[in-house]
Amino acid sequence: MYKRKDGFYRQAKLKGYRSRAAFKLKQLNQDYHLIKRGDRVVDLGCAPGGWMQVARELVGEEGYVLGIDMIPIENLEGKNMAFLQGDIREERVAESIREKLGGRADMVMSDLSPNLTGIRHADHHHSIQLSQDAFRLAKRVLKQKGNFLVKTFLGPDFGSFKKEIEAAFQTVKATRPEATRKASRELYLIGRGYQGQNQGGELSNL
Repeated sequence: MYKRKDGFYRQAKLKGYRSRAAFKLKQLNQDYHLIKRGDRVVDLGCAPGGWMQVARELVGEEGYVLGIDMIPIENLEGKNMAFLQGDIREERVAESIREKLGGRADMVMSDLSPNLTGIRHADHHHSIQLSQDAFRLAKRVLKQKGNFLVKTFLGPDFGSFKKEIEAAFQTVKATRPEATRKASRELYLIGRGYQGQNQGGELSNL
């Protein structure tokens, strides 16, 4: 049984992170070097803000972190960190991201998860749909050689979705950070070195 107040939950509270998921991103970045100082990072499905907090630490004063979610979050904005409320499937969201960044992103990450039903195949299907939505948006806002991180669930459609990612990035890895619940079927796909065709405008990749 999953205990909400496990060791990672307690560490998150102690260190001031808004969710235990912060430690997933910390480990993923340590292992795969996805975010560096000065990067422009987009966090899809950012509520309650744990990943934004970690990304802000990693990019430093020179970088910028933009979170997007349909659920509003409060008291997490600063001079190089902002929140945009909206649905990632909407055209205006992609446009707003590029406007706020002043160009394209170095990193797009998504910890989006469906509302779980307990029906395994349904949850997997909905997770893949969300992951595909995140990937479509990433292709519209990610710079060449940029990185992409997305959560999805294991199941029959995982392999075909992974191939979609592999077609657009130099390297792709599937991994489970230590902070992932043992009973969870979630898996993270990491795409490094975006080499696909940018869509949705001719803004600079600089």
